[in-house]
Amino acid sequence: MPFAKVRGIEIYHEVHGSGPRVLFISGTGSDLRREPNVFDVPGIDRLTICAYDHRLMGQSTITEHDLTMDDFADDALALLDHLGWDDCAVVGVSFGGMVALHLAARLGPRLKRLVLCCTSPGGAGGASFPLHELGGLDAEAFAERMLSLADNRRDAAWRAANPEKARQMVEFYQTSARANREDPVKRAAQNRQLAARAGHDAWDILPTIAAPTLICGGKYDDIAPTARAEAMLNRLPDAEMKEFEGGHLFFMEDRAAWPAMMDFLLAG
Repeated sequence: MPFAKVRGIEIYHEVHGSGPRVLFISGTGSDLRREPNVFDVPGIDRLTICAYDHRLMGQSTITEHDLTMDDFADDALALLDHLGWDDCAVVGVSFGGMVALHLAARLGPRLKRLVLCCTSPGGAGGASFPLHELGGLDAEAFAERMLSLADNRRDAAWRAANPEKARQMVEFYQTSARANREDPVKRAAQNRQLAARAGHDAWDILPTIAAPTLICGGKYDDIAPTARAEAMLNRLPDAEMKEFEGGHLFFMEDRAAWPAMMDFLLAG
């Protein structure tokens, strides 16, 4: 089984494809066993992708102590060292984008390119929506709240006009939430991840990230609003920004998103 024994834990990871090396860092509550995942993206095999489950999530080790964003960045760095990757690009999605910012400061010239998706810098640049405040909700209530947070077009009128689409999206969020909320151990683990996320602040790190960076987001995202992306754009030394038709998971809604990100990664 593809487990990396690093920093006293085991990190489940998979590596597929060929081409430039890319570490893919997923979001809150993610699990590679849930599909679709990054390996299902059309044409992604043009890149050598390593994706992994964060500690506390999926098949990786559940630790019982409090964590910070530095812990998650150190895990990612240890995984790269385990793989023997002396350089790579990094793609971070949502919580994974926050981890990617802290990792970028550790990688220095080892980081070739950086893609930040639906994420925020924290600190003076502004934070993403405080998901830790939803930690007490059950899966059904969480899914209902996420429906509109993830895409602010999904109001009552939208739900009335799109009942089947609304049902599918609620089920999507419920499935994710149940995996990490119905088991007391997993619920406590996710709460520790959300607590680390609440302390995220990479604002002072941004000017030190020299790698070419692509900042991506959805126009209708109320979890990581456009203003957060613009704050990063104005502070990173070598950054560009693309906005797509969609909400928080814009790359599942706008077919132009993944091709644009892959073109950026392959250009390096």
